[in-house]
Amino acid sequence: MIIKSLLLAGTDTSALTLEWTMANLLNHPEVIKKATNEINIHVGSNRLVEESDMSKLPYIQSIVYETLRLHPAAPIWSPHLSSEDCTVGKYNLPKDTIVLVNAWAAHMDPKMWSEPTQFKPERFENESEVNRLLSFGLGRRACPGSNLAQRTVSLSIALLLQCFEWKRIGKEEIDMSEGNGITISRTNPLEAMCQLRQSSAVKDMY
Repeated sequence: MIIKSLLLAGTDTSALTLEWTMANLLNHPEVIKKATNEINIHVGSNRLVEESDMSKLPYIQSIVYETLRLHPAAPIWSPHLSSEDCTVGKYNLPKDTIVLVNAWAAHMDPKMWSEPTQFKPERFENESEVNRLLSFGLGRRACPGSNLAQRTVSLSIALLLQCFEWKRIGKEEIDMSEGNGITISRTNPLEAMCQLRQSSAVKDMY
């Protein structure tokens, strides 16, 4: 059961984040263009993006951060137990109180974020903003796979943008309705059109 939990936590959430990221990008072609330009400048077209390149692609990482803010894979943290009497905001919590944190609500709080419902990767150009994300929890109980997940998703997005040109199937924007469940999946699976880019790196791969 422990191994099963690790596999589910590490694969389902990353797959959902990839799908939400691509849906956001398809609704914002100007973001795709900006991200592709960043790849062309810092990596080029003669080779594929590698993990070591990601530090030179901050906009790609900002896209992933913004997706995690809008669509945290696990919107409600697993239950926590207060180890001692404490005060959270205006609430007094006795020791051993079960606490549930709503990360989704915090990410949509207009007191914390400007235009919280809008997809704006540029907000994370200020690196300090990343510290306000609750997608992976905080402190000693934070997700141990957060660094791996962010690197994997960021690299995957960079490769998808470098290797393919992406378009929506129709003129209508992608439906961003959320499904029900412990993790936030899409109500409708993502469908899109892609075309292989004519770069030397992609040609060598195929």
